[in-house]
Amino acid sequence: MKPALIIGSTCVDVIIHLDHLPVTEEDLHPTSQTMALGGCAYNVASIMGLLGAPHTFISPVGTGMYGNYVADRLTAAHVPVAVRIPDRDNGCCYCLVEASGERTFLSCHGVEYTFQEEWMEPYDPGDFDLVYICGLEVEESTGVNLISWLEKHPRLKVCYAPGPRGCRVSSEKASRIMALRPMLHVNEQEALELTGAPDYREAAARLHAQTANTVIVTLGAEGAYCIEKDGTAYNTAASPVTDIVDTIGAGDSHVGTILACLTMDIPLAQAVSYANQVAAAVIQVSGASLPPHLLPPLRP
Repeated sequence: MKPALIIGSTCVDVIIHLDHLPVTEEDLHPTSQTMALGGCAYNVASIMGLLGAPHTFISPVGTGMYGNYVADRLTAAHVPVAVRIPDRDNGCCYCLVEASGERTFLSCHGVEYTFQEEWMEPYDPGDFDLVYICGLEVEESTGVNLISWLEKHPRLKVCYAPGPRGCRVSSEKASRIMALRPMLHVNEQEALELTGAPDYREAAARLHAQTANTVIVTLGAEGAYCIEKDGTAYNTAASPVTDIVDTIGAGDSHVGTILACLTMDIPLAQAVSYANQVAAAVIQVSGASLPPHLLPPLRP
C-alpha cells in the first residue's frame, strides 16, 4: 500500500500530575509537571514513525513559546515542519493526570488546529492511499477547508477519529464527513454519544450503517470491537497492564498502529490486536510518546 497522509495538530502537552481534579476554591499541590510534544495527529504520526510505516505528516506550526518548542523538537527528531505560520501562535494542552492515571484535557487551541487547502499544493494526492483526520480540526472554522479538500480527492481512503468533541462538530460538517464513507475509530463513550445507542455493539452497528465502512471501538481494559467493511464483527482482547501511569495518547497510538499495519498490508484483525498491545504499552509510560525499546514486537 502507498504511504498514509496524516493531517492535524502538533501541540505542547503540559502534563500535570495531581491526586484528583480540583474543585472550586480548592488549593492543590501537583506532584509533578512536565512538557512534551502532543496533539492527536502528532501522536499518530509518531507511532507510525516508530513502526517504520511510510507516511507524510502535515501539521501547521505557529510561533510564540509553544510554536518554537514544537519546531525545535520536531527538527531535533528529524520530522519535517511541513507548514510554518509566522504570525500566529501555537497552542498547548494542559493534561491533568489523576492518581488513577485517567487524564482530563484543557486545550488552548492555536494555529495547529487550522487547515488551508493551499498547504497541500506541494503534495500529489495520488501518492497516498490513506488519510487520517481528527474531529478537533473538523470542529474548527477552517474544518470546512479540510472537508472540501477531501471531497475533491474521493480516491483517498479516509480514517476519521471524531474524538471526545465529535458530538460538537456541526451537523452539516458531520454529514459531509460521513458522506466520504470513512473508516471510524472511536472509544466506547464517543460511540455511545455519537449514536445514542444503549451499548457499544449497537453503536458500532449504527455507525457502520452510516458509513458502510470499518468501525473500530476501543474498550479500554476490554480490548476493542471491530465491524469490518464487509460486516464481519469481532472482539479483540486487551493486553495485560501492570501499572497505569497515564492514558494520554492511548487512543492515538491505537489508531496510528492500525494505520501503520494497513500500510504494510497486515490484515485488519491482526492490526487491531497489535494496536491493543501498543496502547497498553503507552499507558504504562508518562505522556503519549513510547520509547522505542518498549514497542511490542510486531509478529507476522
